[in-house]
Amino acid sequence: MAKTARKKANRVPSNGAGPFVVPSTISRRDYFKDGSDDWFRDSLYRLVQALSRLLVCREAFGRRLGLTGSQFTVLMGVAYRQGDTGITIAALANYIGLAATHVTTEVGRLIRKGLLVKRPNANDGRSVLISLSPKGEAAVEIVSPMVCKINDLLFTNIDRKQFDTTNEFAKLLLTNAEYAIAEIRVSEADRAAK
Repeated sequence: MAKTARKKANRVPSNGAGPFVVPSTISRRDYFKDGSDDWFRDSLYRLVQALSRLLVCREAFGRRLGLTGSQFTVLMGVAYRQGDTGITIAALANYIGLAATHVTTEVGRLIRKGLLVKRPNANDGRSVLISLSPKGEAAVEIVSPMVCKINDLLFTNIDRKQFDTTNEFAKLLLTNAEYAIAEIRVSEADRAAK
């Protein structure tokens, strides 16, 4: 009954060739509910919507300081990981999940704005250490109450266990995404070669 209902619900008139049934978007049967992958797709849509709203918040935090969202992320990443000596571009990029080339560009912009400083890395002459300037420290103090208030709203009714589960899920999804993106690249290269 559920399969029939799904097929009828997904029928779209075609050019007289008969009804169209949308193919499944995943082959894992444990991701099916009532014979359909609708639950899986709905869950993905919610994830994309949630990510989009998190990015809206990040952009607002940046605007509060006259920065872009990614500049805000770099600034806060430095704030939380600079320690006593500063943080390398590679370590910062890994921490905040942005490409090292993008982080390098944004660090340069934040240095020009007077929010970050860089100095040679005594342990590795090929890299530099990034840390907050006094102006950067003041900026973090300015935006932190807003970030705290918004985070309190975002995570209302989400307990620590749920957040831990989400964190583990995100780690696995990030790892799996590397393989998926590699597969996309291979597929696109094969298609381009034909």
